[in-house]
Amino acid sequence: MPTIKEFTLVVPDLEPRLKHSTIFEHFDQLDEGESFLIQNDHDPKPLYYQLLAERGNQFTFDYIENGPIEWLIRIQKNPKPADLLTLGEFVNQDFRLASFFSQKGLDFCCGGKKTLKQACSEKSLDYLDMLFQIEEFKAASRQTSVPYQDWSLDFLADYIVNTHHTYVRKHLPDIQLFAEKVQRVHGDRHPELIRVYQLVVEIAEELTMHMMKEEQVLFPFIKALTLAKKTNEKLAPVHFGTVRNPIHMMEMEHEQVGHNLENIRTLTQNYLLPEDACGTYTVLFQMLQAFEEDLHIHIHLENNVLFPQSLELEKELAN
Repeated sequence: MPTIKEFTLVVPDLEPRLKHSTIFEHFDQLDEGESFLIQNDHDPKPLYYQLLAERGNQFTFDYIENGPIEWLIRIQKNPKPADLLTLGEFVNQDFRLASFFSQKGLDFCCGGKKTLKQACSEKSLDYLDMLFQIEEFKAASRQTSVPYQDWSLDFLADYIVNTHHTYVRKHLPDIQLFAEKVQRVHGDRHPELIRVYQLVVEIAEELTMHMMKEEQVLFPFIKALTLAKKTNEKLAPVHFGTVRNPIHMMEMEHEQVGHNLENIRTLTQNYLLPEDACGTYTVLFQMLQAFEEDLHIHIHLENNVLFPQSLELEKELAN
């Protein structure tokens, strides 16, 4: 038998009811391009068809040994084709693209589950040209990516609170103050500013309650999940049943805030200042744009990193 360095899962040693689920668990934990081996006492063809049905073309299934006594199969996770990558996955692979997508008006946080092709179609953007621009942007940018994916969930939750929740609490009151003043002074000539102010108030009210629920309910439970994993202890039952329930609520609230920010961008024609804009008017638009960019990263880290990993961790602990 050839010398193989990859991890080998000896399938006959597993409890029969756990064989396929264990193999799927190992596969799902692989990064793109990684592989592992399964050793079996018969041809695992049914496993191949189950993988094909449930994971599509995400894998290769190569016979290293093909019986008659022992079968050794290498299962490898294939890189995802660009046309199947979601906006959130693009940003997870290279965080520099957060800035790029923001410039293009592509929502990688609330809309992070859409593929790039879908998002381009909705914005009437050329998909192939966008792929080319992404590669150009990556080549030109030298910013170091932050390894959010490698952080523990408790550390990531604290980072979100200390960085992004703090940013919201620090800057949103000033934005609301400036928005009120600008609509009062300029609203007669630019009536869209009245609606901008109303949207800012709605965002402030939504985010105030939203962050409180995260800090008092969801994030402590995610930290408890992380601790249970480290200590191998069982979690006490919680009133919301499963982490999926508060996550679903948080994602819905993200959608609402994202929708309000999109409306502000539309009303202001992408923060285009009129000729009669005063200093306060100018600062308001600058603050709104910076706030939107920070919130996009904030929501991306929750929707596309913290929440999916928390769901996976809860599922792992339940087995």
